Amino acid sequence: MFRRLASVGGFTLLSRITGFARDVLMAAVLGAGPLSDAFLVAFRLPNNFRAIFAEGAFNMAFLPRFAAMRETESAEAAARFANRVFSWQMITQFILLIVALGAMRPIISVMAPGFADRPGQLELATSLARIAFPYLIFTVVAVQLSAMLNAVGKFAAASAWSIFLNLSMIAALACAPFFPNAAYAAAWGVFAAGIFQLIFIVWAAARSQLRLRLGRPRWTPEIKNFLLALGAATIGSASVQIGLFIDTVIASFLPSGDLTALYYADRINQLPMGVLGIAIGTVLLPEMSALLAKNDRKGADAAQNQSAALGLFLTLPFVAAFICVPFTIMQGLFARGAFHLDAAAAASQALMAYGIGLPAFVLIRCVAPSFYARGDTATPVRATIASVAVNILLKVVFVWGLGLGVIGIALGTALAAWVNVALLVWMARNRGFLTIAPAFLRAVPPSLLAALLTGGGAWLGVRSASALSLFGSRFQDETALLFAIVFGAVGFGVVSLLFRHQLPLGRLARRRA
Repeated sequence: MFRRLASVGGFTLLSRITGFARDVLMAAVLGAGPLSDAFLVAFRLPNNFRAIFAEGAFNMAFLPRFAAMRETESAEAAARFANRVFSWQMITQFILLIVALGAMRPIISVMAPGFADRPGQLELATSLARIAFPYLIFTVVAVQLSAMLNAVGKFAAASAWSIFLNLSMIAALACAPFFPNAAYAAAWGVFAAGIFQLIFIVWAAARSQLRLRLGRPRWTPEIKNFLLALGAATIGSASVQIGLFIDTVIASFLPSGDLTALYYADRINQLPMGVLGIAIGTVLLPEMSALLAKNDRKGADAAQNQSAALGLFLTLPFVAAFICVPFTIMQGLFARGAFHLDAAAAASQALMAYGIGLPAFVLIRCVAPSFYARGDTATPVRATIASVAVNILLKVVFVWGLGLGVIGIALGTALAAWVNVALLVWMARNRGFLTIAPAFLRAVPPSLLAALLTGGGAWLGVRSASALSLFGSRFQDETALLFAIVFGAVGFGVVSLLFRHQLPLGRLARRRA
């Protein structure tokens, strides 16, 4: 299982690295103002729908059934089921695309009502959204093929296809002088990425003898069961996206550039969340689904506890770094070109608040498979809806009640994630779906120590860089960030070595030693 996590995590890390290159270029070209705010709203629209209908709901409803069908019936039966799902999905997506393109202006007006008071902002965001939205229909096909690849143990290609979005946007931004403005370049980069991603994943799936064929939609008991599960999962995914939608609505009323600052803080937060959370969720769900289909409860529990221990061990140090040196991170990465220091300061405050919820987001990926692997998509929805309600309430209080601005938006998201984890754990324990193993508990103290030494090391690295000033003022920001990374990594490495027998990487650490 660790090898699979490393494979998924490696490609996801590569995706995040290219994503950072994209964001650094985007920050320098678009800055933090009207252009960037308009593009990010337009970009969020297909991403929100993708999260609802693709990675979010679809994976949870489709993958366990597809994997179980291959285990208990045959590969041919699973392929027929996949083709029928694909046919229904394409009809739905085409209808959604036509409706969305025709109603784009009122949709953007609802998403960002604050744009109406800014001349030209609403019109620009609407034009950009019409260009970027067709990206959705390409990615939903890629998501289904990725789920099928994951179900048969092929994780590399399914984790690599998202890299094309970053490469396509980088290329488009580099050609920005040939577009009306840089925001149009970014939007067309999104559209082109959908085509490249689809071509790549179709090729990768074909190499594993996996294909999707469009046919006349057929209503069968398996499809009915899938659609019921999809409906429940969609409610949960939609609830999460409602929280993100509320973020956009609230941020649109904040000063120009705050929405952009919030986006870049979230992008940094998404590095460990995406690499670890996505890797764990991608591997754990098919792993538990297959084990439970064979009635191997002990193996499923072991996989789940190992994933949770690994998630905490690798995310808590990021939390410490986000709290100890947030401004160094944002300034060293983005404060250049059109992205000014005030935007970096606002983004650093949001990053610090986001970091509080980082372990919770990873633990959600570990606990939710307790239900999804058993075909239960309804129970996690209850936890999600409750956490979204808490999320919205907290943001209203923090932003409009206490005047915390972007900090309030990020803090509401972080605290609501912990509410979600607590509810999932409580419901899973009540149903006997979750067993907390001693191995997980043994990994908690060294994980906390790793966080303490990483955060302290990062802080000491910044102070050392400031005292030495090796490269003068020109590279001072980058030097401080480099020292923070090196000193923090040393602290983390010391704990990894000393406590390797108590950590989820103990066997690998002993072999290397």
